[in-house]
Amino acid sequence: MTTQPIVLFPDQRLRQVAVPVSIFDDSLRILAVDLLDTLRAAPGIGITGPHIGVGLRVVVLDLPDGSGPQTYINPEIVQTSDTTIQHEEGSISMPGVTETLTRAETVTVRYTDLEGRPQTEEAEGLRAVCLQHEIDQLDGIFWTQKLSALRRSRIMARYEKLRRSQR
Repeated sequence: MTTQPIVLFPDQRLRQVAVPVSIFDDSLRILAVDLLDTLRAAPGIGITGPHIGVGLRVVVLDLPDGSGPQTYINPEIVQTSDTTIQHEEGSISMPGVTETLTRAETVTVRYTDLEGRPQTEEAEGLRAVCLQHEIDQLDGIFWTQKLSALRRSRIMARYEKLRRSQR
């Protein structure tokens, strides 16, 4: 098991747009395993390359639905539903705080698997929420940016209080 240090908010690397993966080799597979190990140790259900300081468009999800871990290389949302759901979101880069966000209920995502083969997936519910959340992260959009100014201010105050109490 190889866990990597998690980049913590407000590190500016979390605001950078990740670059597409162009080489599908053993180093990419090792990165995917490291992301999964780090995700499970955190613990969490979704992680990206930027969460460990690697600016590549890689997402690993390990949802509690029993479907097993899934790696998405260069994912992009190509369609979203008009219907929405609300879900509690947070980040392994900002542990201890969550807030309810509204996201599309279903999404269609185009991505490449670890072997370099193009894939398309329709996702709904928690998987759709996680994909939207993590792809936002790859685009340099931290989840708190989706909140109103008032809700974001409250989250930041709670996070700062948690950080001070852990010092």
